[in-house]
Amino acid sequence: MLIRDAVIADAPILVQLLAQLDYTASEDFIGQQIIRMQANADSRLWVAVIDGGVCGFISLHFIAQLPLAGDFCRISYLCVGDGQRGAGVGQQLLDAAERLAAERGCDRMEVHSHSRRLRAHQFYARAGYQESPKYFIKHCR
Repeated sequence: MLIRDAVIADAPILVQLLAQLDYTASEDFIGQQIIRMQANADSRLWVAVIDGGVCGFISLHFIAQLPLAGDFCRISYLCVGDGQRGAGVGQQLLDAAERLAAERGCDRMEVHSHSRRLRAHQFYARAGYQESPKYFIKHCR
């Protein structure tokens, strides 16, 4: 398996993968988001490739902490296609993300996962992530 930076040509498959997470977006919109993330030094968008085809992705954001020396790394999305789940693709993406976070001096990883995503919760728990029960959100629009 190869992990590489996402490129605009990956937009169609990312749309398909996001649909598996119940997110709808157009290829044009995802292409623009790829460009935005490529231009941001504190973002990464990687895809997992097996036999020439993208089968998963992870997006990361590095966030400075005001009172602490280390940044933290937030996993904003991690998705592996239905046909590859359980084959270690997600773990390899997560391992690569954790290595990059360590290289950047992060003191923790963080991921938010909706309460309905029980398989994702089991995956993160197996990977050593602990639940942090409070999370508040307010939509701006």
